[in-house]
Amino acid sequence: MSDEIESLPVLRITEEGKSDGEDMIAREFPLTIILNNQELVTLLCSPTNLEYLAVGFLSSEGLIRGRDEIKKVMLDQQRGVLRVETEGDKEIAPGFLFKRVITSGCGRGGSFYGAADATSLTKVESQTEISAHQIFGLMKEFQHRSQVYRVTGGVHSAALCDRNGILIFSQDIARHNAIDKILGQCILENIETEGRIIMTSGRVSSEILLKAAKRNIPIIVSKSAPTNVAVKLAIDLGMTLIGFVRGRRMNVYAGGWRVITDDK
Repeated sequence: MSDEIESLPVLRITEEGKSDGEDMIAREFPLTIILNNQELVTLLCSPTNLEYLAVGFLSSEGLIRGRDEIKKVMLDQQRGVLRVETEGDKEIAPGFLFKRVITSGCGRGGSFYGAADATSLTKVESQTEISAHQIFGLMKEFQHRSQVYRVTGGVHSAALCDRNGILIFSQDIARHNAIDKILGQCILENIETEGRIIMTSGRVSSEILLKAAKRNIPIIVSKSAPTNVAVKLAIDLGMTLIGFVRGRRMNVYAGGWRVITDDK
């Protein structure tokens, strides 16, 4: 946790006056990803699990599909550079590097998604179901996992789950990075994602939904809100999208048939 936090001076002001002190702040780290000697993007992230982040990002962008395509992953932490070499050359479409969009909020990350990303995906075919009780239990466990958030209030969390518990947990200053770290770990360690659940502390926007869809993950659960495009995509792709899971309440925006309640 020490790599993700820095103590900095702060001026505290209350109704009684002001005083000098220190506060624990989430660290921000620039990571430049180079694929086969081609610089792609610099992500602003938390300085941990950077190999997972890079591989997850490349997978989300459709540049790699599986562990067998990766020849080397080389991190130069001091320079903030991570190089990925693949078994074969990866053809990068003309203009690809100029399509970068700054994703919405929660840190700054590159994303190359366009309309074609959604139309080219097939539906997520999964019969996975989960009970409302299990969702509430997962969210309770999820919210107790992030020590960095409890100390700084400055990071997002993500997790890969099955119905019985959390399998992988990650945190980052950006919600999309936290999810890419999960996906990258799954690729590098051959962890199955199909039919499982993604939990996130952040807003579910279209790029978040597409990251899950590309790994055939049928259910996304958040304690926050979705965007309208994410809801429409979830419906089109046959996914279950759940938001505002707080206490014993939730909103199911798409794919409600996967959520089992006492009244069915």
